Amino acid sequence: MADQELQATPKQQAESPEGEFTHEGTYFVPAVDIYENSKELVLLADMPGVRSGDVEIDLKEGTLTIVGKVGAEGDEGEPILVEYQVGNYFRSFRLTDVIDQSKITAAMSDGVLRLKLPKVEKAIPRKIPITTD
Repeated sequence: MADQELQATPKQQAESPEGEFTHEGTYFVPAVDIYENSKELVLLADMPGVRSGDVEIDLKEGTLTIVGKVGAEGDEGEPILVEYQVGNYFRSFRLTDVIDQSKITAAMSDGVLRLKLPKVEKAIPRKIPITTD
């Protein structure tokens, strides 16, 4: 395997449609990975510095909204070099009717939010048995 240089990806500041963003301060878009299996979608959102009690997940009119609040940093003095920006997190997703919205679950561990989005029963693939005469 060839040597690869590790490069940091800068945080992207969150932008919300006009009239929907009611929180003050700087908000970033958390990096998200989404996985799918036959029964559910699993969404992993990286939100370093956010504790489970500081996450709000709302579901309204088919839109899932995630807001994570980061606690205030200590006073370390005057910054000389700043590579890590501190701020809150905001992300929203439009859910289709394939997701059973009443069964969504969430867990937070080590700054990673894990949402399980179960599929509705009719969307779960199944084998149809063939009978003989």
